[in-house]
Amino acid sequence: MAGVDGRMWSVRRNIEWSLPATGDDFEHDVDGGRGAAVLILSALFFFWVVVIVWAPAQVHIPWFLWAVGLVVVLFFPVRWYLRRPWTVVAETAGNYDLPAEKWTGLVRGGSKAKEELRIVVRRLRMQGTPAHADSPLQPVN
Repeated sequence: MAGVDGRMWSVRRNIEWSLPATGDDFEHDVDGGRGAAVLILSALFFFWVVVIVWAPAQVHIPWFLWAVGLVVVLFFPVRWYLRRPWTVVAETAGNYDLPAEKWTGLVRGGSKAKEELRIVVRRLRMQGTPAHADSPLQPVN
């Protein structure tokens, strides 16, 4: 897309599947890892299979309890997906008069990333720069 100054900009967003390690989050990086999560989740799954299989045939579980159970089971994976960080990147190769630039930033949530992309495109078309001082995008060069 063309900016107000005539440079062609490439603006994109990418989902980050793993959180980047920062100095502030170092203490929180140490956890049980995937092995501990798999062990706990498999133990919970086994527990509920045993409870359901050993239930007497006369026990009737209403449909709304199944629905509540499904909501509880799906809450954290859906929340995890919706709160993933997205990397927003705006870059240009420059032109004869103006240098190449690359701006990048991290935004949490898909809808916020889409909105930030719209803001970047609008700022490029109106002002020629992808971000302002308190924007999540910062120059990389």
